[in-house]
Amino acid sequence: MEVRIYYEDTDCGGVVYYANYLKYFERARTHCLEEHGLSVSELIQEGTEFRVTKAELAYRSAAVHGETLVVETTVSASRRASIIFSHVIRERSSQRLVVEGSATLVTVDSHGKIKRIPPLILEALNISTNSLPSSN
Repeated sequence: MEVRIYYEDTDCGGVVYYANYLKYFERARTHCLEEHGLSVSELIQEGTEFRVTKAELAYRSAAVHGETLVVETTVSASRRASIIFSHVIRERSSQRLVVEGSATLVTVDSHGKIKRIPPLILEALNISTNSLPSSN
């Protein structure tokens, strides 16, 4: 997924404000799910929501106004009720590494109670249930 950096994305030093990378990660996860045929809105209507329980970022270089970033998102691990998405952000033209990180998401029902990942999600993301550990 591509993200163009606008002035509003930057801090007083002219570089992307550090917390905005979390927003880019969120957009990229939604984009990743949609590319795999999953609609977040439809999942919510069907009683499955995602909650971030952990986020990690490692800043490698500064991105600035006018650049276009490419966010690569992959599913790097999964358990019975959680998924870890890994993210790599590079500047599009130079391929310069900007940020690396991950986010752990737990699946919950409409009342916020943790639940197993529905088979539909596992199938869409090509996660084998045979490889999942028995605990969260």
